[in-house]
Amino acid sequence: MLASLKRGAGQSATAVKLLKAAGELMIERDTIDISLSELAKRSGINAALVKYHFGNKNGLLLALLTRDARSQIAKLDHLMRQPISPTEKLKLHVAGVINAYDRYPYLNRLIHLLLYESSREAADEVGNLFVKPVFAFQRKLLRDGVASGEFRDVDPVLFFTSLMGACARLFDGCDVMSRALGIGGVTDDVRRRYVQHMTELICGGILQPARSRKGSRTAKRRPASATRSTGRKA
Repeated sequence: MLASLKRGAGQSATAVKLLKAAGELMIERDTIDISLSELAKRSGINAALVKYHFGNKNGLLLALLTRDARSQIAKLDHLMRQPISPTEKLKLHVAGVINAYDRYPYLNRLIHLLLYESSREAADEVGNLFVKPVFAFQRKLLRDGVASGEFRDVDPVLFFTSLMGACARLFDGCDVMSRALGIGGVTDDVRRRYVQHMTELICGGILQPARSRKGSRTAKRRPASATRSTGRKA
């Protein structure tokens, strides 16, 4: 899963500093539309070095996504290896997605920009960096949950769309909610409440009812019980 993320492993200190400045500006201004002059001022590095290290502005944006995606995909790899149930992994995954968008609130907008408003090569790279690894993790998690009897059989594409869209929307649409509904920004309390809300929502829709799992186990024992009962009556 990490193979496609190795490209940005050996960056210079200057490149790292430019990426740090770009991410900070996006978070502070709640936009991914930052200029090279703003980036130069924030980082203290000549804007011409963006071209030297990244080729162009889109190259810098792709490198920023690579940096952020690497850490998140590594966490998914770690989570998948844990000796815990699919249900517990699902709960941790929901929280992890929300926490990732909280840490990098520009992430979804950055992905969409590179997917739909950039080159075909950049769009393919985004798919390999982030979309495909996350989808592969979720598909395996869903299969494991069905195999263990904990999950209903759910379409992984619809699951990916539902979970990622709902988690990202809180951070993408906070300005809209603030203006239209009078709701403030995403505080730490709001983030915690949203984790709880989304966990209950996702688990409520995907987990098999406990009685169904219990009923399935009971059904396997029922024929023997019925035989004993019939024998007593005879």
